[in-house]
Amino acid sequence: MTLLPHMMSDKDDRFDDGDVDLALKTKPKTKRPPLYKVMLLNDDYTPMEFVVLVLERFFGIGHGHATEIMLTVHKKGLAVVGVFPFEIAETKVQQVMDFARRHQHPLQCTMEKE
Repeated sequence: MTLLPHMMSDKDDRFDDGDVDLALKTKPKTKRPPLYKVMLLNDDYTPMEFVVLVLERFFGIGHGHATEIMLTVHKKGLAVVGVFPFEIAETKVQQVMDFARRHQHPLQCTMEKE
């Protein structure tokens, strides 16, 4: 009978370099939600100051930038005022429309998929 000086076991300390074996699992890639552009449309009745107020209040845009966007709406007929996931875009459109109606302005706010 021959005796082996070292019997192999599940863990052979001769080859242990201290590294821990990690099972690498790939995370399933989650798809980013689609984004929606929120736009203000020009009309001949809503005061420019009201549009600036809307941009400041509902979109957190500073006064100077809000004035620039308002002028774009006035000159080009519409302007994108933000890009958001669906639920946020929908909420902002509804807030703007409700606020405009309460103040008896025909301002239109819409959204479309980017």
